[in-house]
Amino acid sequence: MMTEYQVSSHLFGGNAPFIEELYEQYLADPTSVDGKWREYFDRLQQTAGAIERDVPRAPIEESFRQMARKPRMVAAAGAADEKAVRQQINLLRLISAYRVLGSRNAALDPLRRMDQTYVAELDPKHHGFSDADQAKVFGTNIAGMEKASLAEVLSFLKQTYCGSIGLEYMHITRSDEKHWVQQWFESRRSTSQYNAGQKKRILKQVTAAETLEQYLHKKYVGQKRFSLEGGDSLIPAMDYLTQLSGAAGVQEIVIGMAHRGRLNMLVNILGKQPRDLFSEFEGRYTTQLASGDVKYHMGFSSDIPTANGPVHLSLAFNPSHLEIVNPVVVGSVRARQQRRNDKTGDQVLPVLIHGDSAFIGLGTNQGTFNLSQTRGYGTGGTVHIVVNNQVGFTTSDVRDNRSTLYCTDIAKMVEAPVFHVNGDDPEAVCLVIEAAMEFRKTFRKDVVIDIVCFRRWGHNEADDPFVTQPMMYKKIGQHPGVRKKYADRLVAEGVVSEAEANEMIDAYRAALDRGEHVEQTTLTDYKRNFAIDFGKYMGNHWRHPVDTAVRLGGLQRLAEKFNAVPENFKLRANVEKILKERGEMVAGNAPVDFGMAESLAYATLVTEGYAVRISGEDSGRGTFNHRHAVVHDQNREKWDQGAYIPLQHLSDSQAHFTVIDSILNEEAVLAFEYGYASSAPEELVIWEAQFGDFANGAQVVIDQFITSGETKWGRLCGLTMMLPHGYDGQGPEHSSARVERYLQMCAEHNVQVVQPSEASQIFHVLRRQMLRPVRKPLIIIMSKRLLKAKFAASPIEQFSSGAFRNVIGDTAELDAKKVKRVLVCAGQVYYDLATARAEREIKDIAIVRVEQLYPFPTEELQAEFEKYPNAREVVWVQEEPRNQGAWHQIRHRLEGCTSPKQALKFAGRPSSASPAVGYMSKHTAQLKAFVDEALTL
Repeated sequence: MMTEYQVSSHLFGGNAPFIEELYEQYLADPTSVDGKWREYFDRLQQTAGAIERDVPRAPIEESFRQMARKPRMVAAAGAADEKAVRQQINLLRLISAYRVLGSRNAALDPLRRMDQTYVAELDPKHHGFSDADQAKVFGTNIAGMEKASLAEVLSFLKQTYCGSIGLEYMHITRSDEKHWVQQWFESRRSTSQYNAGQKKRILKQVTAAETLEQYLHKKYVGQKRFSLEGGDSLIPAMDYLTQLSGAAGVQEIVIGMAHRGRLNMLVNILGKQPRDLFSEFEGRYTTQLASGDVKYHMGFSSDIPTANGPVHLSLAFNPSHLEIVNPVVVGSVRARQQRRNDKTGDQVLPVLIHGDSAFIGLGTNQGTFNLSQTRGYGTGGTVHIVVNNQVGFTTSDVRDNRSTLYCTDIAKMVEAPVFHVNGDDPEAVCLVIEAAMEFRKTFRKDVVIDIVCFRRWGHNEADDPFVTQPMMYKKIGQHPGVRKKYADRLVAEGVVSEAEANEMIDAYRAALDRGEHVEQTTLTDYKRNFAIDFGKYMGNHWRHPVDTAVRLGGLQRLAEKFNAVPENFKLRANVEKILKERGEMVAGNAPVDFGMAESLAYATLVTEGYAVRISGEDSGRGTFNHRHAVVHDQNREKWDQGAYIPLQHLSDSQAHFTVIDSILNEEAVLAFEYGYASSAPEELVIWEAQFGDFANGAQVVIDQFITSGETKWGRLCGLTMMLPHGYDGQGPEHSSARVERYLQMCAEHNVQVVQPSEASQIFHVLRRQMLRPVRKPLIIIMSKRLLKAKFAASPIEQFSSGAFRNVIGDTAELDAKKVKRVLVCAGQVYYDLATARAEREIKDIAIVRVEQLYPFPTEELQAEFEKYPNAREVVWVQEEPRNQGAWHQIRHRLEGCTSPKQALKFAGRPSSASPAVGYMSKHTAQLKAFVDEALTL
């Protein structure tokens, strides 16, 4: 027997899909549907045998389909009822349309130039309503107004979705996230309710933003500053975000941004003294940095007071390559969270400030978003703020700027909500900041704020924007400015008088004349917990002595632990064999290979208190099946149950060991690890390229951060890069780590470049990286062939004694006085030369290995050359083509080690436009040719 409500509600035919949709909404939030519908669904669940709201819905959906097939009960529901029900359904569709598409008609553009394209779904007529229906009352699914007239519903929808705020959240598949955003804004009608004190603070911040820019514009005419004018609401937004962070228990905020507005941010948010900024403009600022950087690239940090305690703000140093700072920031945040044991991201918050064109245009953002929810890189969500000046750089048409409707559409890949907001409405901007902070705290994921604004001047102050945007800049010329519009609004509301608003400008200008702030904005004597002291790493030479050997007994005890697995853990046969062989190695029954040497280094470090973090594509087992830091139970499917990391189970007091199989993106991952390592000097942080060539995809990180960060910004970083390298006939893209590129960037002892040829060398160099009080990037050119080669393995005694050898002399039995030629090489080519020399029984050619290519070990190499007083030739031998490899970058250093009587020559492959040949036969012929050349007197 059908209920009266089933009949009167027209649950038949084509409306069954609508009822299913309404039921979906009921499942997420029963209070979001009309009371009668809720009552009906409650009964239906009981009828279908459902006890919990998350039970399978198949029986209930089947009941809908059955109802759709039942004959219509015309006697009980006449034509009038049918029209009423249809209108009820159409109203709900109209509400849904505003939730999905309302941002298309929001008043977002301060210049009012955006095309207000007709969106049929937002028109009541599209849904069958006429003007006569405006007073009709319907049931709604809007919380707080279950019954309302069409006119009231439209007013609500336009205020909520088409005012100064435009919302995009219906692309989110998780119902709880989607309904959270819906409820948050609908309950407020997207309208702020700030009190007079809060409004005055917002006005004060907008005044500071505009006044600083205008002051600099007049004082330093024509100098670049990348003005924020037009996007002034960013400053009250960041001020409000900082205050909200304090209230939420956030201890640190790490900020990444490009040029625009950076000077304003430094002064008005981070509290940099105006006089210091003026000194930079006037060229009077002094620095101890070797090269330094321009003022709008520099970082800064300070402690900002809030009502709930201090918050530490760090603005990351940022090179010209715009968005590349973003993964650096989230990496730094992850390290700070790790230090605090902040597993939820409640204590350290990443904030990224983007430009509109850069946000959608630069691929590093795709990589950064892709990292955001992964286990090894998540930070509990990033707050993204786009300063959307609608023009990007100088592009004259948005059709040349992107292929999406909004510059923020890239964020939809991680289903982040997007809050568009008119930059002329600072209160609305603050409101979406509040929503973003609460969403991030609730769901631990990214959220995006798109401040739609304009740019008062050109890309920089020397640029003429009228050349490409004449009509836009005519509009901008007529715009009174964000501060003036907001001040007029507050005057009209009676919050301030016009005189009070003007006094804010006068007070700020007077303070600037003194080179000071209007009021104290930073804490100068606050001592932070978890702060890192980099002082102990400053000024130490790379030759600083350190003992990296470990007693044999300690090595054996550790090896016993990391070669063990839990009971009933089924290993793959080849992995079981490798672990068994490692036991023989540490017992002294077999030489130690590279994989075991690495494991010994990590085990000793973590038990000595130095954490280890390794990431890269397939780093767990190692691309070349040599590491096996993660082993897998062959009888368990789920990773978290079937994976075991022995190096995490060495002792109860050990430092953490983390190994991550990263996403397939070199640029974002390497930038992340740089940021992490820069904030974690007590942790060995390693990024491993699957092949050394793959670092090509992260070249901007290497150029603008890793090799130059110290000389530009004074930023110390101990990041280690492992780059598989070696000419083994695997073609152009799997041979060369491009050694020449790293050596070309070497200067001022900025980095270390090593090319180890024996297993013990990797053990000692990794330990040296942490034990020595020096934090410089370490680039390891790692031979693929030597990883498992027995001839490159080392006796266990070389681990319990000795150290990293910058140069390895000839180990063959030669009469030094009879040596006529000395071959000098690096890496695996040594074994090609040594094997050929032995086969030919050559006794008058010595072979010396340079294991550290930079800083160059001049003293050690000279000492080796002096052993052979009658050698008249020194030949640099490399497997790379002549125009690549180390030759051209170290030739002058080799010449500095030779005597005037010695000739310096080269042996290697001929110059090539490609890193390597693609045919094994040609590869073999080239190898034979240069080995013959090197060994033929």
